[in-house]
Amino acid sequence: MSTSERLIAASEARSAHNYHPLPVVVASAEGAWVTDADGRRYLDMLAGYSALNFGHRNQRLIDAAKAQLDRVTLTSRAFYHDRFGDFCEQLAELCGMEMVLPMNTGAEAVETAVKTARKWGYRVKGVPDGQAKIIVADNNFHGRTTTIVSFSTDPEARADFGPYTPGFVVVPYGDLAAMEAALDEHGDDTVAVLIEPIQGEAGVLVPPAGYLPGVRELTRARDVLMIADEIQSGLGRTGTDFACEHEGVHPDMYVLGKALGGGVVPVSAVVSSREVLGVYRPGEHGSTFGGNPLACAVALEVIAMLRTGEYQQRAKELGEHLHQELGALAGGDAVREVRGRGLWAGVDIDPAHGTGRELSEKLMARGVLVKDTHGSTIRIAPPLVVTKEDLDWGLEQLEAVLKG
Repeated sequence: MSTSERLIAASEARSAHNYHPLPVVVASAEGAWVTDADGRRYLDMLAGYSALNFGHRNQRLIDAAKAQLDRVTLTSRAFYHDRFGDFCEQLAELCGMEMVLPMNTGAEAVETAVKTARKWGYRVKGVPDGQAKIIVADNNFHGRTTTIVSFSTDPEARADFGPYTPGFVVVPYGDLAAMEAALDEHGDDTVAVLIEPIQGEAGVLVPPAGYLPGVRELTRARDVLMIADEIQSGLGRTGTDFACEHEGVHPDMYVLGKALGGGVVPVSAVVSSREVLGVYRPGEHGSTFGGNPLACAVALEVIAMLRTGEYQQRAKELGEHLHQELGALAGGDAVREVRGRGLWAGVDIDPAHGTGRELSEKLMARGVLVKDTHGSTIRIAPPLVVTKEDLDWGLEQLEAVLKG
């Protein structure tokens, strides 16, 4: 039995089976490459679902974390610490907003956005107590807490976790007329529209041109908050700071996570205006680890790296190349459709050529790591530091698997 097989067997024996990982055991990593417990190298074309936008063990981020580890890692929010103010100021500035509420995970940030929108609705908009509605899109993925799965349309995420939290209205993604109808029906009680500018888990679905500006116009006209969940799509992944920027949209609230922690520590945040986040009073919401010194130190370095524009430019240029090459594959009989933006793509495989899982396993055997979703789709999202040569090699392996 190999080292990897032994470690997988131990994991399967003692851990809950809430994931179905590919049978690879990562032991070390650097940049866009990982090495397994038996010494085999793989090109990472998933990047931790965008948490590793800046690559594995990015030296700037590791140095920032090490320096903070020698000073202080946690104070809780019972006290101030010397990195917190700078983090809030610089993240707000990056987002073109005024205030920040830091948390840890993406799901925590979404829960915070939901609570914030409801509280704003009651205290500012004047919605009757207990009547707040939030409009969401079908095929969404915002996390896995009980509240969030209450408005999921994915049976795997939702089944057997009821009773479900009320207060959500689901409309088709990308359908502006359906969004308008829902706002007309529930407008007085609607506090927010919560939406992914690009739906990642659904297969990297990009909405039709004009959809996001249309949602922005509808929400603004009806005094409804537009909340953009940019946990996967933000912080350079699509070639801009935020995916909303591709259509000139500035929401009322950003929900951020994943890459904000640089793949080093969990960091998430809700970023909005003073009017919206100013509804909180001490004791109404919190997190022991939210905004901790170590998280702030790493996130501050992430923000500094984004300000160079280097990573956004790499995502733009390499993304154009990625989609050009994938588009050529779509001309064959194995690939039905390719979607995405920047260094992010969803590739729909003809079921006759295998499931997404089977294709992922074949790619793993050739030294490339991707992950399937929704049966016949694979997601491609390499770290933004990937070289063109490595990206091309990975795409060559995909082509070989499809032709095989």
